[in-house]
Amino acid sequence: MAQIKFFDTTLRDGEQSPGVNLNQLEKIEIAKQLERLGIDVMEAGFPASSKGDFEAVRQIARTIKNTSVTGLARTTKEDIDIAWDALKDAAEPRIHIFLATSPIHMTHKLKKTPDDVIQTSVEMVSYAKQKFTHVEWSAEDASRSDLDFLVKIIEKVIDAGATVINLPDTVGYTTPEEYGRMFRYVREHVPNIDRVALSAHCHDDLGMAVANSIAAIENGATQIEGTINGIGERAGNASLEEIAVALKIRNDFYQHSTNLVLNEIKRTSDLISKFTGMMVPGNKAVVGRNAFAHESGIHQDGVLKEASTYEIITPEMVGIKSNNLVLGKHSGRHAFADKVEQLGFELPEEKVKEAFKTFKELTDRKKEVTDDDLFTILTDLQSDSLNIAKYNLESFQVQYGSHNLPTATVALKTPEGYRVETARTGQGSVEALYNTLESLVQEEVDLTDYQLNSIGKGRDALAEVHVMVKVNDTEMGGRGAAQDVLEASANAFLNALNRVLINQRQAEQKKIHS
Repeated sequence: MAQIKFFDTTLRDGEQSPGVNLNQLEKIEIAKQLERLGIDVMEAGFPASSKGDFEAVRQIARTIKNTSVTGLARTTKEDIDIAWDALKDAAEPRIHIFLATSPIHMTHKLKKTPDDVIQTSVEMVSYAKQKFTHVEWSAEDASRSDLDFLVKIIEKVIDAGATVINLPDTVGYTTPEEYGRMFRYVREHVPNIDRVALSAHCHDDLGMAVANSIAAIENGATQIEGTINGIGERAGNASLEEIAVALKIRNDFYQHSTNLVLNEIKRTSDLISKFTGMMVPGNKAVVGRNAFAHESGIHQDGVLKEASTYEIITPEMVGIKSNNLVLGKHSGRHAFADKVEQLGFELPEEKVKEAFKTFKELTDRKKEVTDDDLFTILTDLQSDSLNIAKYNLESFQVQYGSHNLPTATVALKTPEGYRVETARTGQGSVEALYNTLESLVQEEVDLTDYQLNSIGKGRDALAEVHVMVKVNDTEMGGRGAAQDVLEASANAFLNALNRVLINQRQAEQKKIHS
């Protein structure tokens, strides 16, 4: 049974999703969870793109031990050198370099001849091989490239030292039949193809990323690239969790295995959804909240008699527990700490105490505390753990009536330690609250998106708010959770603003130290 390796690019291609801006702590937390999931190769970022990305890749490379960590680089010596500096401390450092091979890219973007592209690729693969044992070379826009040109350049970069050849459908243009035929053609016509692994990287612009990835496997690909929840540029990437479960459920047909720990899928999906602010649609395959819900009476009757009548995937397979009520008002700190560990969080003792205090406050107001509630508490704590002065909500009050203009009064503590308070009105309660917050902060803040979601069920469910704001021309996402919708809204607004301040202060500190 052939094994398919999974190459996760959530932290690189996934972070390129519009509005997604992860800080270093969040990236490390995601990296740790991807390691628990059993990902074979983790693309931690694009080290040459920014100092922040370089530092995040370096810290991930130093932290992760059981997954190979890679970074993206253009075909330039400078990019390769920067990638090596970021990755050299990894347990198994590797590099991923790319150059476009389609006529449209070579003519209009690169302004290079096919011979120029071959020469540059060969030279840079050779240069990278001097530093890295594993060198992946990608033919950007391979699916719109001339097949004979692909054969020619692939043979030469393999001779130059490439160990993985990636043939991406960069713009999500191809069909399963076409994509599979490209892999088959390369395997049949490149004489030294047996010296490398073949990798597929698909985008979902036409909704065929997963189908195209499966077609690549059917035609010889041994590595699949994608992201969790399918996030990424434009319409996103292939959803790795969907491919993994498809290979498991239809093992009779595909007969391929993976290293993925399938019951870590839901936890990984939830963590990435919360950190990125990209909500998972209810009808999303494998991880959507409706993936195991049965509304039709006929379906319900069948499932009650025999689950396999309508349920081809068990919730437990992907880590969904049928009963996730775990802790209550009388639960002690030891039981709480044990649950934190079960949920996959590694917290120092002082942070466990802080989370336990928040949990106890929640049990005073909420009858049933679920894994989702605890997950929200812990992710908020992780993302807010940097010891940098920021805005804190001290108190707020909103007056609203069907015949009155909504008015919000807010008291904040500023990063400088001052207490400020004022009141403003708005057409609705949230607008009044945000108008007041905007008037209290020094920064120019423009709200561009607001999403409200319920965590759990019932009238005492937690409200989770995701916002997108522009702060001094920097776009940033924020999130907040509370039983009260308005409190969650205020927390999300301040979370986004504080994330900008944290990034700015970290950049200032790096300048001072350098």
